[in-house]
Order: sequence, then structure tokens, then C-alpha cells
Amino acid sequence: MSPVPNASVPHTRSPAGLPERLARAGRTLVMGVVNVTPDSFSDGGRWFEPADAVRHGLELLADGADLLDVGGESTRPNAGRVPIDVELARVLPVIEALAREGAAVSVDTTRAAVARAAVERGALVINDVSGGLADPDMHPVVAQSGAVYVAMHWRGHADVMDSYDVYDDVVADVCRELSTRLDELRAAGVRDEQVVLDPGLGFAKPGSSNWPLLAHLDALASLGRPVLVGASRKRFLGHLLAGPDGEPAPPLERDHATAAVTALAAAAGAWCVRVHEVRGSADAVRVAAAWSAAATRSTGGRRNDTERGSHNEGARTT
Repeated sequence: MSPVPNASVPHTRSPAGLPERLARAGRTLVMGVVNVTPDSFSDGGRWFEPADAVRHGLELLADGADLLDVGGESTRPNAGRVPIDVELARVLPVIEALAREGAAVSVDTTRAAVARAAVERGALVINDVSGGLADPDMHPVVAQSGAVYVAMHWRGHADVMDSYDVYDDVVADVCRELSTRLDELRAAGVRDEQVVLDPGLGFAKPGSSNWPLLAHLDALASLGRPVLVGASRKRFLGHLLAGPDGEPAPPLERDHATAAVTALAAAAGAWCVRVHEVRGSADAVRVAAAWSAAATRSTGGRRNDTERGSHNEGARTT
């Protein structure tokens, strides 16, 4: 029996283009979030200055992060867009500095021009919450760059996304829409090996729609690509942890729940988890890896014991 439901996604599958140490990690990777914004829902500009953001990224690496995701535009509910020159000024110095330190860097952007410039400065991953829907030039940039591309499920920008929380079957609908993104990427010349899929927890899913997606990561993995899970400090965890007065737990009090999701997602085979607080999730993926390995060994052992028992039982009757 598997340690958790739907634990069928292979950990070893990795997108092409990552350093060997990550491609062969043999466990779920941990992506640490580096927000270079003044209005993030989770950390409110604590690392807005480039030097502070770089220092925070290095701290996340020390805590066990495998990759760092640098973003210069908040995608929190109702967030407004920032001018492209502002986004570039926020992220490029940080990406360049972290890449120079040897970090595997991801850029969190929906803009093709930002993605292109970030890859030129050393980013290995383009993490696009819109899956290419926000900028028609994104897919050609991904094809030309050869970078790893995270295509997330998305239905609209932050100011309108909650109005799109309408699904017949959220798992089937998300899978179908991400399958369409895959077709569009292929048509633009992007290789399947570059692509990672993300169910888009919290995006057009403010509440209960998130849980079926987590419970059925195998459905998303059936599209044939690695899966990234970004549950960290999301609203649906705040609602789950609400106090007796019904008030959702604030973002900084959702880290233990985030680590629990990380453990379950890792045991279910997610390629990577994206988190704000790294140490708890880094521990969680290692626990999940040990648990899954032990379950596999134990299953083999029980089978051998059964076979030996049957053989001995047969010997006693002759």
C-alpha cells in the first residue's frame, strides 16, 4: 500500500536544463521565494532592497533551498500591475548577484521581456503564473532560451482572478486547461523536456477548490510533465486554520500547515514545492523520501515473507 493516496508520480523525472545536482537529487526539490516587492501578501516588503533580497536568498540556501524564485511583481489577490521597467529594476540585480553566488535561480514573471533579461543574467527557470496567457511573446522566448518553464494554471490577473472560481470538476478542468497550454507551448517550439506544470493553488481558487487538486496530483502528472506545488501561506490554509471566531490565520502562522502539505506533496511525487519558509519544508521532503523508500522496501519484504510462508506450508503437507 502507498504511504499516501495517489503516490504514483516518479520523483526522478526532472526538466532538462538544471544542474546535475538537482536533476539527480532523487527527491522533491524545494524552491525558496525571494519577493522583491513592497506589497507581498506574505512578507510585506521585508527584502525589497536588492542587498536585502540577496542576503535573504543566501539564507534560504543555507536553510536547504535547492532553487530561488525571484519575483518583482506581487500576484496577491487584488494586486495592481507594476510598470515593466520597475519590475526589471527590482529583479535583475538580485538574479545576477544570486547566480554569481552559484544559486539555481528562477524568475517569477508573466512578461516575456523580463523572462528574457533574467535568463541573460543567469536565471535557469522561468516561473510564469499565467502559463503564457498574459503575454503572447512568452512562449517564443521560452523556446529560444531553452530555460525550464513552469506553466501554471491561470484564468486572469490578480484583480479579477477570484471571479473565475467556477469549475464543473476542478481537477478535470485544470488538467484540460493545462493540456491546452502544453499544446500551445509545443506549437511555439518549446520542448516537452523544458516544461513543468503547476495547478495554480490560490489562483482563481480562493478556497475549497484547492484541496481536490492536492489530493489528485496524479491526474496532473498524467499529462506527462513534472509537477510544482505552491501552497505556501495561501489563503485556503488560513481558512483551514481559522480560530473559533472564524478569522483566518495570518500568513506567517501558516508555515506548519505549509510543511504538512509539502510532506504529502513530496510523498505523492511532486517534482518541487515553492515555499517562503524553507527549513520546515526541506525537512519535510526528506521525511517523505525516507517514508516512501521504507514503504517500498517493506512491501518487497512482505511479499517475500508470504512467498516463503506458502512454500514452507506446502512442504509441510507433503
